[in-house]
Amino acid sequence: MKVYLVAGEPSGDKLGAELMAGLKSCAPYELDFCGVGGPLMEEQGLTSLFPISEIAVMGIGEILAKYSFLKKRIKNTVDDILRLKPDVLITIDAPEFSLRVAKMVRKKLFINTIHYVAPTVWAWRPNRAKKISGYVDHILALFPFEPPYMQREGISCDFVGHPVANENLPEPSLVKKFRQQHKIGENDTLVAFLPGSRISEVDRLMPVFKNVSSLLISQKLNTRIVTVVAPAVEHIVVENLQRWGNNIIVVTKDDLSSTDFQKLKRVVFASCDIALAASGTVSLELASTETPMVIAYDMGFLSRLVFRLLVSVKSVNLVNLISEQHTIPEFIGSNCKPDKIFQALVNQLEDPIGQKTAMRKSLDLLSVGGENSGTVAAKSVIDFLEMHKT
Repeated sequence: MKVYLVAGEPSGDKLGAELMAGLKSCAPYELDFCGVGGPLMEEQGLTSLFPISEIAVMGIGEILAKYSFLKKRIKNTVDDILRLKPDVLITIDAPEFSLRVAKMVRKKLFINTIHYVAPTVWAWRPNRAKKISGYVDHILALFPFEPPYMQREGISCDFVGHPVANENLPEPSLVKKFRQQHKIGENDTLVAFLPGSRISEVDRLMPVFKNVSSLLISQKLNTRIVTVVAPAVEHIVVENLQRWGNNIIVVTKDDLSSTDFQKLKRVVFASCDIALAASGTVSLELASTETPMVIAYDMGFLSRLVFRLLVSVKSVNLVNLISEQHTIPEFIGSNCKPDKIFQALVNQLEDPIGQKTAMRKSLDLLSVGGENSGTVAAKSVIDFLEMHKT
């Protein structure tokens, strides 16, 4: 069976890799993977049509700035799918890219199409479910409350859980070793700075994070900062840090495999007393290592306007949304100010208990009976295809 996958950003790459591993373990037929993905999917046997870093763009202004190039990459992907005529097309998150691909393919050729990560119709643009029903046949949902939204529009949808719910805490010995290697004492505070995996968000957040680092180091004794750098933005982050003048611990992929880098990242997160992170999937990764956090995010003028007018939820942080306990501070858009973020970090360091309770609740809700989410997603794909054999 030929499986064409399209993932447009690092979080989708991780989901795609877990799904591919699940398919390889339980599919009753031989598999041939092709499509667009990142290093984790490549480790599972995918040869990507082009690097996903080229299309990992967030924000209306940023998308418009790269519109011609993104349009070209959408066409490249569509042409490749039409040439290969796969048995199933699986698009993964990144809806502005992947769903455009699915729509254009459906106009020329019927291929069973599955989308992994339900569109957030519960947060904004609720009419999207109806729109995609014409070219998406089945959805793999990360959150337990999402299937009814899709099913009302006639799209079959299964809750398959989230990979982070399957992660175990890193071994305490590895955490101790990391802190010792970097001379972090028991009374020292280690803070993770995680400015994102897209160039646009790193460009906006690094100046804010720099000012926060200055406040932390000048006003709070025994503070060290560590950053885990996504490969796609390594050059930008390192270039920025060289101008900071502070003793920042920088963790990069270097010669590690993508899988080993993910494991190292979890050890670093577990080693930290708190994290300052861009909004996104990283909040669930931090939750899985029980690392308290503060969320910061900024965007261009157009994106800010859309956010204020169209977003119907009071929180953008996944732990807050899933647990329905708004314990994690968020500083979004015009509220993304260094002094406010600094004070929130100090407050959370003094009392992290509420956050940790919300984290555990969120991970429990994202679990599917203890089974690996990649395997659950794979079984959902296989069951759907078996029901729709031509």
